[in-house]
Amino acid sequence: MAKKSYNPIPPTMDEVMAYLQTQSGPVTKKELNRAFGSHGDNRANIKKMIRDMREKGLVHTERRGKRIILADRLPERVVVEVTGIDSMGDLMARPLEWLSDMPAPQIIITKDKLSPAAGIGDVVQVETKSIGNRTYHAKTIRRVTAGENHMIGVYENGKVYSVDRRLKQAFTLAGLPHTHTLKNRDLVVVEIPLIRVKNPQAMFVKRIGAADEPFAATLVSIYLHNLPVAFTEQAEKQANRATVPPMDAGRQDLRAVPFVTIDGADARDFDDAVWAEPDTAADNKGGWHIMVGIADVSWYVRPETALDMDARLRGNSVYFPDRVLPMLPEALSNGVCSLKPNEPRAALVCEVWINANGYKIKHKFYRAMIQSARRLTYDEVQAAMDGQTPIVGLEKEIDSLVGAYKSLQINRQKRGVLEIDVPEKQVILDQKGRVQKIQLRQQLPSMQLIEELMILANVSAAEILEEKGSPVMYRVHDRPSAEKTESLLTALSTLAPGSKLSQTTTAAEFNDILAHNRGKPYEKTINELVLRSQSQAAYSPDNIGHFGLALTRYAHFTSPIRRYADILVHRSLVKALKLGEGALTPAETNTFEDTAHHISATERQAATAELDAVDRYIALYMQDKVGKSFNARITSVTPFGAFIAIEPSGAEGFIPMRGLTGDYYDYEESFQRLVGRSTGSVYALGDKIRVVLKECVPITGGLTFAVLRSDKRQHQPHAKTKIIYRKRNPNASADHENDGKAGDT
Repeated sequence: MAKKSYNPIPPTMDEVMAYLQTQSGPVTKKELNRAFGSHGDNRANIKKMIRDMREKGLVHTERRGKRIILADRLPERVVVEVTGIDSMGDLMARPLEWLSDMPAPQIIITKDKLSPAAGIGDVVQVETKSIGNRTYHAKTIRRVTAGENHMIGVYENGKVYSVDRRLKQAFTLAGLPHTHTLKNRDLVVVEIPLIRVKNPQAMFVKRIGAADEPFAATLVSIYLHNLPVAFTEQAEKQANRATVPPMDAGRQDLRAVPFVTIDGADARDFDDAVWAEPDTAADNKGGWHIMVGIADVSWYVRPETALDMDARLRGNSVYFPDRVLPMLPEALSNGVCSLKPNEPRAALVCEVWINANGYKIKHKFYRAMIQSARRLTYDEVQAAMDGQTPIVGLEKEIDSLVGAYKSLQINRQKRGVLEIDVPEKQVILDQKGRVQKIQLRQQLPSMQLIEELMILANVSAAEILEEKGSPVMYRVHDRPSAEKTESLLTALSTLAPGSKLSQTTTAAEFNDILAHNRGKPYEKTINELVLRSQSQAAYSPDNIGHFGLALTRYAHFTSPIRRYADILVHRSLVKALKLGEGALTPAETNTFEDTAHHISATERQAATAELDAVDRYIALYMQDKVGKSFNARITSVTPFGAFIAIEPSGAEGFIPMRGLTGDYYDYEESFQRLVGRSTGSVYALGDKIRVVLKECVPITGGLTFAVLRSDKRQHQPHAKTKIIYRKRNPNASADHENDGKAGDT
């Protein structure tokens, strides 16, 4: 028997990740060591590497850590929520916890031996088997919690059709009480059967509105994503009893400082106020003295109260075109917590000094009483920054804020913050809820001013908590995986030949690619590709840094009215600095990891609901444009067709294969393109085409197009692209967030 070879050089993390990518299922540590010829110290190195990979969310481990599988794949046993029934009558499910930045895989429950049978809303443990193409077949093992087999649908002539475009089956409505009458296009909640039958019936539960009413798109998203709307009676009572605390020895009196709030014109909850002046210290010429006052939510929302439990359940506020589902009751979010002008408010203040190049010299935190001098909008501040319309009475303060912002910009550029330009779609409604227009949200320097000040305060919070050895709910953002980097470079080999990334990729390297292609034909597509290549930011009690912002430590502190993570950071500051009541409790500290998973999940849930609502509003806006043609750009290619963005609004739709006429097309995944078998014509990522709108279904948000015309390219073999490994600049930062009011990637 041949002796097994021994490799004295331990594998890198990228090599281990690449090996795991080639495996169809979990791998044992023994198999991993055998694959790399590891013995002795190298086995210990691999064991530590696996632990680090697990903490970074790159892999799962099973069977007490003996088996390893990539985090974007499902383990053999996993807890899932049953979400619907497909056209074949099988149950569809999603992982209950999915922390990978990739979309969750499709799970089809093909074997169910539970009694009673599993149904929609049930949380069950299943055994999975991959069938390829990110799809798994599963069989149930046990029921964790029972749910209701509820579906949101549209009533039409005695039948109910799901508002979820993935569920094609129609149900005959049954069980309608004599006290109810329904009209066509009514939105209803129904209970649907668990098994496939020839003529499936849905039992009426309740009517929630009408599909053609204003704001129906938001209503559907709220119900579809199970977002909590009403607060508990006890939480409402606690919020209504809240009053601004008296000015006492525990708070500094900063009511004479002319703080200002700067927000969007439609904002109602103001949780941050800012002020700045030139630093007069002789050894800090050109530096700035800054104060960021944040609503002292931890004073009002105490641990383990009804208010706290409701806030934690939500995890964050959810923003729709027509309304906000707040994390806190209105009496707090728009009342005593909101930093309204000319009204005294309790605040937790971050006071910071920076030098002329935007580097922080020192900081401190304390509780205070502040009083905003003015409620300003981004447009007002931008007009002042452009020298058009000064803000009378606050000219000096605005000039100081702008000066501090310019210094912070210097620091931002030196760090190499990831600067991706992918504007957000904005739906403009009239007072009756009708869509007036779809536009791309404008990004103003005045918004960036607030963003930079918020990032400064967030970094300061993370640093002072680390200094005190106190728990931190970090905002973490990992570097892109080797697989995603390789995929990005493959796509760029056609769109932007010559693009390079090192093995230890930095945000600055992505910026070089973006800058090199600014103003070129594929600029928008390249920005989108770079964004898709990034990992998803999340919350964690363990720090891995923030890659996009190029920061070694970061936490969310500045938006406690709308994010639960910020409340936890406030409580930890109160405890660490002995600032009085509302401190973090030992019980909260012990559950930090579970809370991090929960609020990361609620953040993704809110983002998905917001995007779904926008899609439905866009489809509503487009419904009278069926048959009209548009300029479009291909944003993604699949084996079933191509996704496109209408320009300039950014409205998105799909071209199925039947919409690509004149040939049969083959899908080339590596290069994200469809190639005609006979003509060699190519429809590729980033191509500009002329399309016609064939179908519009507002209630599901579906837009279907067909190609009218394109600048067809003939098939050309692509040059092979390799990652270029070059020595890393030792001065480069290792770790993007459009924070401020908007959150991050």
